[in-house]
Amino acid sequence: MENLQELKALLAIPKDIVLTSHRNPDGDAIGACLALYHFLNKFGHTVRILVPSEFPAFLDWMPGASEILIFDLEPERSHELVKRADLIFCLDFNALDRIDKLGEPIPELNTPIVLIDHHLYPEGFADFLLSDPDASSTCELVYRFIHLLGEQRKLDTAIGECLYTGIITDTGSFKFSTNPELFRIVAELLELGVNDYRIQDRVFNCMTEKQLRLLGHVLSRRMEILEEFHTGIITLTKRDYEEFDIQRGDTEGLVNYPLMLKNIKMVAFIHEQPTITKISLRSKGDFSVEEIARDHFRGGGHRNAAGGYSFKGLRKTVEKFKSILPLYKEALENSKV
Repeated sequence: MENLQELKALLAIPKDIVLTSHRNPDGDAIGACLALYHFLNKFGHTVRILVPSEFPAFLDWMPGASEILIFDLEPERSHELVKRADLIFCLDFNALDRIDKLGEPIPELNTPIVLIDHHLYPEGFADFLLSDPDASSTCELVYRFIHLLGEQRKLDTAIGECLYTGIITDTGSFKFSTNPELFRIVAELLELGVNDYRIQDRVFNCMTEKQLRLLGHVLSRRMEILEEFHTGIITLTKRDYEEFDIQRGDTEGLVNYPLMLKNIKMVAFIHEQPTITKISLRSKGDFSVEEIARDHFRGGGHRNAAGGYSFKGLRKTVEKFKSILPLYKEALENSKV
């Protein structure tokens, strides 16, 4: 991180600080916000967490989760806090449109902005930048940020639990984007008192009966396997959303199931929303889905996890996805896990 000393000087005096992350925040987004929230509170700062929309219920247990303010529920108060902030941290996103209307006041402010993120191609809106697309998660980068400040002794169990949650959710419980340094970080978090089994249980073993029945429906009726292209497709219609009363978080992890099949290297989860059709992409090994999301679906992300959207309906979006598969057939055949 460049100009680190300047940021240290800003943090040396108690300030009103806003932490924010992207719409539909996941475990990494919430974990990064809460970890930094607990850390900055130790220095006398007044810290607020603002996110555009609600987060999945399986993250409600996290220390400090009740302090998170949801823009969709309290837009006026959220904008007032943004305008009053002395410093804004943007976590787990790299373009202001990822926080929708929550970010509208920011370009007009002179407030310093810190961006900590692991997505490709960050936009140039931040004054302080810690960006590494090779990092497993933004939580890993928050851990590094604390070390860069020389304040690692401030790490405690609550901060460790938040960081650990973000790491296991973004790596699929250590299946993706891992490296030796990550496991050294995890070892330190466990030494802080983080209970691996308890957190894994709360995050991954929390399905409702409705979610389990939805999974059965998806695997039996909404999954298509295209062996020629080593690809699986999962779809959900508006009718499915109504029939199963699908709420935020209910579809978490569905996209990963076809990757359990031998020789399947890419999966697309395509589902209808009120005004758009969303597509989530996952892959194994060295085949990148980021390019597909960026070039064909107005999106982006990481090598093995990306997403985008279409203004076409479900059927036409599926057709479009299938139509581009021949462009990637050779790369899929030759990719290594």
